[in-house]
Formats: sequence, C-alpha cells, structure tokens
Amino acid sequence: MRFGIFGAAQAGSSLPGAPMGQGFHDFIDFNVEAEALGYHGTFLVEHHFTGWNQVSATLTLLTWLAARTTTLRLGTAVMVLPWHNPVILAEQAATLDLLSEGRLDFGVGKGYRYNEFTGFAIPLEEADARFEEALAIITKAWTSEQRFSHHGRFWTFNDIVVEPPPSQKPHPPFWMAAGSPSSIRRVAERGYNLLLDQFAAFDVIGERIALFKAECAARGRALNPMHIALARDMYVADSEAAKDAALERSRQFHERILSVARWPHRAGGSHILAYGHAPEEAEANSLIGTPDEIMRKLEALRRNGVEYVIMSCGGSRESLRRFAHEIMPAFSDEPAKFRTVLA
Repeated sequence: MRFGIFGAAQAGSSLPGAPMGQGFHDFIDFNVEAEALGYHGTFLVEHHFTGWNQVSATLTLLTWLAARTTTLRLGTAVMVLPWHNPVILAEQAATLDLLSEGRLDFGVGKGYRYNEFTGFAIPLEEADARFEEALAIITKAWTSEQRFSHHGRFWTFNDIVVEPPPSQKPHPPFWMAAGSPSSIRRVAERGYNLLLDQFAAFDVIGERIALFKAECAARGRALNPMHIALARDMYVADSEAAKDAALERSRQFHERILSVARWPHRAGGSHILAYGHAPEEAEANSLIGTPDEIMRKLEALRRNGVEYVIMSCGGSRESLRRFAHEIMPAFSDEPAKFRTVLA
C-alpha cells in the first residue's frame, strides 16, 4: 500500500504569540518530514471566505513546498474550477509542475460550499457548466501545439498560446472526487484518477472501487490501483482516552465543515451532508485508534481494493511518525507481513 497526506492548512497557529503565517510554515515543515518518513504525496484543499485563514492560494503554498522537497507528489484536492480564470490557472499549475520536475497531481472540482458560491456571486446552477468549460480550456491549453481561440458561455480567448507547458506529458494527471455511480462513471469516461471521500463505510468504498474498475475496463483502460486515493482521518493513539479525544477533535472539525456546506432554504448540497456522522460511524470509518486497530482497518480497506490512502493527521507530528514507524512497514511489502504483526 501507499500512504500520503490530505487536508488543509491555516495561516494562523495555535502557538501563543505566533505571527500570522506560522501555520503555513508548520504545514511545510510537516510535509517535509512526511517525505523523509516515506509518505508518497500530499493533497491540499482550496477554500475561501471561512474566517479561519484557511488556505486559499493552494498552488502558491504547494510551490513553496516543491522547493523544500524532492520526491513528494504535490496534489490539489481540489482546485475549484468555477472560481478561476482557466487560462491563468493552467499557467500557474504548469509552472508548479515545471519547478517540481513533474510532481503535480491536479485534482479538480466544481465546489459545494454555500459561503463560496455566495461570496463569488456565482449561482449554484452554473457550477456544472462553468466546471466543464474551464476543464476543456485547461486541457486544451496543456495539449495544444499551436495558438487557439475559445468563445464559450463564460470565457472568451482570442489567438492565445498558453505558456509555459507542463513538465508531465500530455499533462499532469487529473484527479476528481466522486461517490455516486453516475459521477464515478464520468471519472472513468474522462480517463482521470479517482478521489474517494473520508466518510463512507469500507464496504461502500469497495463497491465504488469495483464500479470504477469495471467502468475503466469497459473502456479498455488498464487501471493502476494507485490511481485511486482514499481520504481518511488518522490518529495513532496509545489509550482509549487519547482515541476518544482524537475522535472528538475530528467531530468538531467535521461539524465546522458541515456548517459552511449547508445551504439555507435548499435541500441537498454536498455529498458529505448525506452521511450520518454518528460517533460510532466516525470511529468505524476513520483510521483513529491504536496501532493494532488501525492495521486491522487498513487490512479491511485493502480487501476492498484500496491501495493508496491519503490521511488527515490533524497536524500531529507524533501520529505522522508513529504511523510511519509502527504501521507503514506492515503494508509496504506483502500481506503476510501484516499477519505476522497481528499473530
């Protein structure tokens, strides 16, 4: 199995007297250590207007991280295409890909938070169309060998050449989050990599992976299991009290996310609102627990087809290290190694 980092960064810090921006430096140092410990990549979110100083300039922060690392994959989970001029975004992402020598994993999405659609004054009804048009422009920008023009519903560009080109050919891999059968089929149709959320039960994850593999096979695509990444909360605890405290921190963080995801006077919304978020579900579906408990959960995930897990560690360097030293080796080679550990 392969392991990486997933989550947010905040400019502020919990340390008394720390200047604004210290949180971003902490995020960089955290990921530099993750690379040294053998983690494969990091996926960073993009958000706006929270009041939490949450990362908004995702590619800028990842570019700083690129300068401090050499092997860590640099992922976006996700760049919200309706918020961006697609040509400028293609240029910025390609620059990061060049500076990192081809380490960009370009995750994209259409957005879901009420405060962001409201803040940018973009109707939710336009999200799909804006996403599709921007995605088409970015793809053309990275693959066109000559100047082109675009006259669409939201964007017009005349006789442009988008520079610089990305390092990876034909372009950095696209990643898309999906959960419903229809959305999973769309990811397979596009030939993109799949991001799976941090809330669904393990058996549901297995069903989604099986569907994605079948849809890829039907299109003649030989699927690399590392092209599916599953997000999970992770904390390595050494006692029930420590585990309970970590679960409570996770619950509070998720509730804060849910509070900005809900749309007043509108049914539906983000897929994360569909989950129960009951305490027993949160514990069962997370990677929060003792090393033995986490290893059993990872083995269950592997039986359901998961090979790449990206983890939100809550900024805990201790958990990052303990997972690398006490858990990761059991999954780096063959399954028999895991059985030996639990014997």
